[in-house]
Amino acid sequence: MIEYIVGKIDSLSPTATVIETSGGIGYRLEISLPVYSQLSNQKEARLLVHEAIREDAWTLYGFLDEQERDLFRSLIGVSGVGVNTARVILSSIPAKELERVISTGDYNRLKTIKGIGAKTAQRIIVDLKDKIKPADDNEPTSDVIASMTDSGSFEEALAALVMLGFNRQQSFKVLRQLYTTAPSISVEEAIKQALARL
Repeated sequence: MIEYIVGKIDSLSPTATVIETSGGIGYRLEISLPVYSQLSNQKEARLLVHEAIREDAWTLYGFLDEQERDLFRSLIGVSGVGVNTARVILSSIPAKELERVISTGDYNRLKTIKGIGAKTAQRIIVDLKDKIKPADDNEPTSDVIASMTDSGSFEEALAALVMLGFNRQQSFKVLRQLYTTAPSISVEEAIKQALARL
């Protein structure tokens, strides 16, 4: 079982990264938006790993810390929540805030996430409320999002939403509205806001 991977960042997108290890092997890891944001200006990374092994696929998911990986594993342990849904949840709500949402039973906040219906939101809270410790109120809850002026940021955000399973045309419309009102919006923030609108 792979516990973590250390190496050079060979490629990076809002949904995945390829880490090249010292042995010359490149590992593709699926990631959340907070991980993408923190890796954006890095040349190397150390990512904790969760392996999802099925008959037709072996997929690696990468996390910067135990908190996010533990939350991911807790979420996929809930009936009706798969790995892609868990990643969308962690991309929509940062780990510290998600702990608060679950521990306080904020059912309506969970329902705003694409793919999370009323029953699934209730199931997540019922199953995990007693297992998730409330976050320390003294710790910062908002991530610092670096401004990205890359002209390809719109296309990058669109590609990420399509890879997450959203309709290309609907994603294009939502992103166009976001970039019209805030041309300098970061890729991560654009995706977060789009996830709330799709």
